[in-house]
Amino acid sequence: MEYKDYYKILGVDRDATEAKIKSAYRKLARQYHPDVNKSPDAVNKFKDINEAYEVLSDKEKKQRYDSLGANWQQGANFTPPPGFEGFNFNNFNQGGYSQSFSNMGDFSDFFSSIFGDLMGAGRRTGGKSKRASGFSYDDLFSQGNASGRRNFEEQPVQEESLDITQDLNITAKDLMGDKPVNVKMNTVEKCMKCPGNGSLCSECGGTGIVSKSRNLTVKIPKGVKEGQKIRLKGEGKSDNYGRKGDLYFIIKFKDNEYTIDGENLTKTVEITPAEAVLGCKKDISTLHGIIGIKIPPETRSGKILRLKDLGLPKKTGGYGNLNIKILINLPSQITAKQKELYKKLFEIE
Repeated sequence: MEYKDYYKILGVDRDATEAKIKSAYRKLARQYHPDVNKSPDAVNKFKDINEAYEVLSDKEKKQRYDSLGANWQQGANFTPPPGFEGFNFNNFNQGGYSQSFSNMGDFSDFFSSIFGDLMGAGRRTGGKSKRASGFSYDDLFSQGNASGRRNFEEQPVQEESLDITQDLNITAKDLMGDKPVNVKMNTVEKCMKCPGNGSLCSECGGTGIVSKSRNLTVKIPKGVKEGQKIRLKGEGKSDNYGRKGDLYFIIKFKDNEYTIDGENLTKTVEITPAEAVLGCKKDISTLHGIIGIKIPPETRSGKILRLKDLGLPKKTGGYGNLNIKILINLPSQITAKQKELYKKLFEIE
């Protein structure tokens, strides 16, 4: 979510007075009002200007905004709290001009995330909220209401989901047994003890944002596929009304030893050039224990040896296969005698 520098948007310093902030706002509002300024970015610029003034002209919002700073989101993925979609205010009635909004959609996601709970005056009906029929800036524009009024269509309010979706990295060993996997989760949620207006709060320090850490146990079903979702009911986010969402884990295979393909596994085994030519026996570790395999003479790099019933458990019983992929590699250290023999072999070839 993008951090918005409201001071930069209005072109004022952080210690600017209320009068200076108001003056800067009125000047920019005249310049970028969409009915006067026809540039493609005028509408977005105008919204940013109004959003900045809404915060910097309100002592409570300004205090909360100043306490967060540009690094408010560092180290966590913040999701705005649900239940604060609608609001209604009239904060620009001074100096002969007025402005009204009735939906958080007129502001950015950044504003909604930080100040949504301050807009409790709004009311929701039937899951929808009507936007104001328009706004006027009579003292900014001599055209009057005819040119200073913009109509907004009624739009549905999308309720913020309480569900959490997160990747879950698992290994072949996790898929082998019936023991649940231990998962540590870090989430960021809205503080339930304070409105987050910069007040002293033992829970969030006045930011309105709380970081939570949880340890969960997740049962991995047999035959699970990569990309499949596992649902933990009631383990999602919660709101002030006691509602709880669900937690969804998306399965991701992450194993340094095996490549996982359903119930089948593939493991790479390295051999030397001499072992490849003459053949050899190798002891390899598997999920079923250490076993000995015979590598036939004249084995090429990339050859697959299939070992039945040494893979992962099947839903219907039994096990999949373990595929051994041969990789010919030089020894980490080669003696002078070995080099001499390779030289003779090279001359023969």
